[in-house]
Amino acid sequence: MTDLTPEATAANKARPGRLREFWFYFSENRGAVMGLWVFIAFIIMAAGADILAPYSPTEQFREYTLVPPFWQEGGSSKFWLGTDPLGRDMLSRLLHGARFSFFVGIVVVAVAATGGILIGLLAGFAPKWLDTIIMRIMDIILAFPSLLLALVLVAILGPSLINAMIAIAIVLQPHYVRLTRASVLGELSKDYVTSARVAGAGLFRRMFVTVLPNCLAPIIVQAALSFSNAILDAAALGFLGMGAQPPTPEWGTMLAEAREFILRAWWVVTLPGIAILVTVLAINLMGDGLRDALDPKLKRS
Repeated sequence: MTDLTPEATAANKARPGRLREFWFYFSENRGAVMGLWVFIAFIIMAAGADILAPYSPTEQFREYTLVPPFWQEGGSSKFWLGTDPLGRDMLSRLLHGARFSFFVGIVVVAVAATGGILIGLLAGFAPKWLDTIIMRIMDIILAFPSLLLALVLVAILGPSLINAMIAIAIVLQPHYVRLTRASVLGELSKDYVTSARVAGAGLFRRMFVTVLPNCLAPIIVQAALSFSNAILDAAALGFLGMGAQPPTPEWGTMLAEAREFILRAWWVVTLPGIAILVTVLAINLMGDGLRDALDPKLKRS
C-alpha cells in the first residue's frame, strides 16, 4: 500500500472538519433540523409506499364511500384516514402521492439545475453580446407569471404528469441561469482563476473544474427551494386538470377530485392539503438551514 501524500492527508483531515462545521451551523437552526426530519420521513413514505400502504391506491370499496377517519363518528378501523367518494383508502393514496411528489421534485430540480447551470456558465464566460442575448431571453421567461407559463406549456404539450414536470422545469430554469451567472462573474476576478488561466488551463477546465465547484453553495440552496416550488406547481397543475390525470394518487389531483365534497367530507380535501403544506414547509425550512450553513456571510462566530 502506498503512503498518502501530505496534500491528500491534509484533505482527508479537513473533510470531516468541514462536515462538522456544516452540521454545527445547520443544527443551530432548529426549524431546519425539524424540516430535515420531516423530509426524511417524506422520503421513507415515498420509498416504502407499497409496504406502508394498507391497500392499493386505486382499489375501490364501494360499500365504504366517504367513510370518515377512525376517530370521528361513523369511522372505521379498516380505513384510518377515511375513504374518498369512490371508496378508495385515503391513507394509501396519500402515501403513494408522496412518491409522485418526490418524483416530481427530483426530476424537475435535476432538469432545471442541469440546464440552468450549463447556460449560466456559458453566459458567465461568453462574450458580452452572447451574454446579453441569453439574459434577455431569461428576463422574458421571468416576465410571465410562473404558473401561467406552465399552464401554457402544458396546454401545448398535453395534460400529463411528465409534461407538467417539463413545463415546471422550463419555468424554474431562469433562476438557476441568473444565479450561476452571478456566481461565475463574482469568481472570475479572483486570483485562483487568473492563476489557472496563466497556467494554461483550457476553457472547459476553468468552467467545470476551477470555477463551478466554488459556485455550488447558492445553487444547492436554490435546488432545495425549487424542490418545494416544483411540488406546489405540480399540485396546482393537477388541481387545474393539467397535471397528473385520475386515478393517479397525486395530491393536487386528489384535491381536484374531492372539491365538490368539501362541505360533506372535510377529510378528502383537508388531508391532501395538509400533506402539501407540511412537505413544502419542511423543505423551505431545510433550505433556510442550508443557506445559513453554506453562506459564509451568514455564519456567526
